[in-house]
Amino acid sequence: MSSYDDLIKQRDLLDRQIVELQEKDKQVAIAQVKSIIEKYGIVASDVFSKKGAISSLTKKVPAKYRNPKTGETWTGRGKAPLWIARLSRDEFLIK
Repeated sequence: MSSYDDLIKQRDLLDRQIVELQEKDKQVAIAQVKSIIEKYGIVASDVFSKKGAISSLTKKVPAKYRNPKTGETWTGRGKAPLWIARLSRDEFLIK
């Protein structure tokens, strides 16, 4: 049976081997990606488009609920405001 120290040494050796193999695989992957980029003339905006992220941030969602006392509204998304949190939402629906 292996001792604790032997097992730690084996783990350290395996960890180093894993890191070395990951680095080799990473270099191969980078070379493949570079080759594909050159072959097809791909640019960063082809792969990493910001259009979807920006439009989702700027898109307004109409209010679904209104507090009749204050006029405050809520879309029904995210954490419910205190004025509606424990009540039936049907009575606050905007029609």
